[in-house]
Amino acid sequence: MEDTEIIDLFWKRDETAIQELSSKYSGYCYKIAWNLLENHEDTQECLNDTWFAAWKRMPPHRPLVLSAFVGRIARGFAIDFFRKKHANKRVERRRKDVLGEMDELSFSYTVEEQMAEKELLEAIEKFLWKLKETDRDIFIRRYWYLDSIKEIAKRHGVTEGCIKTNLCRNRKKLYRILKQEVLT
Repeated sequence: MEDTEIIDLFWKRDETAIQELSSKYSGYCYKIAWNLLENHEDTQECLNDTWFAAWKRMPPHRPLVLSAFVGRIARGFAIDFFRKKHANKRVERRRKDVLGEMDELSFSYTVEEQMAEKELLEAIEKFLWKLKETDRDIFIRRYWYLDSIKEIAKRHGVTEGCIKTNLCRNRKKLYRILKQEVLT
């Protein structure tokens, strides 16, 4: 079933919308959640929350890209679930590294002081589209899908050091762009 048809089912409040969404995007969302949680039961719970949240958010929101819409919801639930589960515990190194790598991009800001979330997302999207296809894939694989450095290196046929350097350089580029656009 096409995405537009699935979205229309949600807008009609037809309960088959959840089944169609699940059948089309469960593998995609499972991978996103699994990369962070690495536990089948937790990942399934995350997916169930994702389908319910999609039901609650459509309407009023009509997503332009359904896969991105549900992927973002699944990722948010997986991160929340991970943080709750591992609060005050030792976190596995890879996950700690991924979450920590992006901390250097953090800004302290209030809505009044900085640009709106939509503008921030547009700036990040613009940055990603300016990257070479390979660099963009590496960045998205690491920070969206939470793939390991080893998996990304294998995917691109390069060393892990090459991937680490690529990510570091692109994080610095993004930081400079965000600092320029957000703080000026």
